[in-house]
Amino acid sequence: MEYQWYPGHMSKAKREIKDSLKLVDVIIELIDARIPYSSKNPDIDELAANKPRVLLLNKADMADDKRTAEFKEYYEKKGYFVLVTNARNGNLKPVMNVVREACKEKIERDKARGMINRPIRAMILGIPNVGKSTFINSYAKKACTKTGDKPGVTTGKQWIRLSKELELLDTPGILWPKFEDKAVGLHIAMIGSINENLLDSNELALKLLEFLVKEYPGAVNARYGVEEKEDSLQLLYDICFKKACMKKGGEPDTDRMAFTVTDDFRGGRFGKISLEKVSDYIKRED
Repeated sequence: MEYQWYPGHMSKAKREIKDSLKLVDVIIELIDARIPYSSKNPDIDELAANKPRVLLLNKADMADDKRTAEFKEYYEKKGYFVLVTNARNGNLKPVMNVVREACKEKIERDKARGMINRPIRAMILGIPNVGKSTFINSYAKKACTKTGDKPGVTTGKQWIRLSKELELLDTPGILWPKFEDKAVGLHIAMIGSINENLLDSNELALKLLEFLVKEYPGAVNARYGVEEKEDSLQLLYDICFKKACMKKGGEPDTDRMAFTVTDDFRGGRFGKISLEKVSDYIKRED
């Protein structure tokens, strides 16, 4: 199955973002630390040309630390200012430090013009469900935006003052029209950034189990207490039996368990898991 999703409101949001770029000093892009390649929207590179770029590797508390560190170094070598973060921790100081570094030239120009306390204006961008609203609410110490575990919660742009030094222009999560790489669509679906009604939950769970057994042996066993095996369908059946997830008549309820498996990954209940590593993509980019 190919995972693609580009509803009309995203095309509209992209146009609005392009029109608003002249209002901001820096672009802050949130990407999911579990899929640092797939969750980085290539359209933003075109939209944000000539603007300083800050990448926040968000949800790092659920990602593989070693793989996250490798992606941080990788993107820094490409010229981005990068910070590993967890949107729920609410510590604004590291974010401000990296934003100041990205806007160093702008701050010096302001000082030369006698504009000492002018706040930095940033646009915050990211794909759906990457944690932008949680990030803003946590760092502003109040509920400024709606949050949810489904894509499409933020539907319009709004200005939010995080501190006397930083103002954010919040924007809806946007994807791009077509995922040329099938793995990108699959990974985006796994973290919950695509409308659930378009997904085959069974296929998604089987792909996820196959990955976990191969890349993180022991994670499935620790979560469900079943023997791990390469046959992901049989493994899903075994989990159903172990957890008494059955339909009437004794048939395994794979639909319900498939949802549980995917939800457990999204909630970090398998441990610190990353779906991607730099070596998978470095040859394609460089």
